[in-house]
This record gives sequence, structure tokens and C-alpha cells, in this order.
Amino acid sequence: MIKFISVEELLPLRNTVLRDGKLTPNECRFPTDKLDGNFHLGYFIKGELASIASFHPQSYAQFKGDGYQIRGMATSEKYRGQGIGTKLLNFGLVYLREQRADYVWCNARKRALRFYQDIGFEIVSPEFDIPGIGPHHAMYVKIS
Repeated sequence: MIKFISVEELLPLRNTVLRDGKLTPNECRFPTDKLDGNFHLGYFIKGELASIASFHPQSYAQFKGDGYQIRGMATSEKYRGQGIGTKLLNFGLVYLREQRADYVWCNARKRALRFYQDIGFEIVSPEFDIPGIGPHHAMYVKIS
């Protein structure tokens, strides 16, 4: 089941998956977590939080219209490869289309490029490194 959740609910999974469990939950907060228009989604299996994603209003580069950035997309290792992340992201894209957003973008880890490409995102930047996290590309998908 997919539902809207609070940032507090997703911090433990964000830490485990994206920061290798090395930080406190509070250190896993993003400055954008509480922006107006921001929302967080969780995919639950038998009451267990299996996958998360955060969305916040943010334009990117030359793209026109209302953009949203995805941050902190993560799926528990136990549930990877089962299509859960795809379902969660597609739910977010449909919701944003209903809210009249024009596009969604993200800074995708190099190892996640295929995941985003399979959903329809395209690479829109050269590779860049985020210190302590690794190589990324900006990716974009038009939704309206």
C-alpha cells in the first residue's frame, strides 16, 4: 500500500539505504524536507515500510514550467527487484500530473540510472560526484 507519510517516518530507511546506517536519523534530513508543496511517499508491505521517496517543488536548468525534484528514493534491500520502487515513483508522477506539475527531475546515483530510464527519465547532465555519496547524473521526465 502506498501512502503519504511524514519525514520522521522515512528517516530510518533513508539512513539505512542511502547512508549505510552511518548517521543519526536527524542527520538524514534534507533542507527541502519541510518546504511548502513538499510531500513524502511510503510503500508498505504488511505494515513494514519497504520504499520511500520525497518530492519537492524545484525547477531545473532550462526546463520551463513547474518542476519537482525527487530526493531520497530508497527501497529496503529485502524488497529490491520486486517493482516496488517503480510503483512508488509512478504513484508520485501521477499525483504530480494531477497537481499540474510539468516535469520531475532527480540527481540519480550512477547505479540507479537504468531504474529511472525504464520509467522514462532521460539523462540531462554530465556525470558529477556528490562527495561522500558518489557519481550521479541529473535526470528528467516530462509529465504534462
